[in-house]
Order: sequence, then C-alpha cells, then structure tokens
Amino acid sequence: MYIFLTILIVIAAVLLTLLVLVQNSKGGGLAAGFASGNQVMGAPKTADFLEKATWTMIALIVVFSIAAVGFNHGQEEAAADQSAIQVEAPAEAPVEAPVEAPVEAPVEAPVEAE
Repeated sequence: MYIFLTILIVIAAVLLTLLVLVQNSKGGGLAAGFASGNQVMGAPKTADFLEKATWTMIALIVVFSIAAVGFNHGQEEAAADQSAIQVEAPAEAPVEAPVEAPVEAPVEAPVEAE
C-alpha cells in the first residue's frame, strides 16, 4: 500500500506542476484567453477552476503523504513484531566430526642375518 500511495503522490505532484505552469502569475495564462465576460462560448470561470484544482492537488498530496507515513510506520511495527515472535531453536549438542586414527608407517619384520 505504501508503494501505491507513493505513486499517487508522484502523479498528484506532476499534475500540480502542470496546473501551476498553465497559470500566469499576473492573472493571465490559460485563463487570459477565456476570461472576457462578453464571450458566448468562453469559459469565464477558468481562473477559479485552475485555483480550485491547484488547492485540491495540494490537499491530495498532503493527505497521501500522511497516509503513506502511517502505512510505512505500520510496516515497520509489523516487522518488529515478527522479529520478536521468532523463537530461537533449542541448542542441540554439537555434532563432532569422526576422528580418524593416525596412519602408522608399516612395520617391517627384522631381517635376520644368515
């Protein structure tokens, strides 16, 4: 879930960037071409829409970020709980490797002198 929320944050950030770039800091931008009140087919409230969309993207990023931190914190606690639950195996007697007898040099029979 944490990765899904991270992806949503990135998408919202890209959309927010595009919304801000469309706006003009002096009140123009995309809204400047449609803002005249005497246009029949124009969109007189484009600036309001862009402003509301910008604030909505900001709110979504904040909400998704807080949720992602909560899910990440939950995953860390779950990992800590799992490590605490793990029980060590009882210690067994160490297995010793078989010891081989040392190899002795062959004993030769004494040579009798004739």
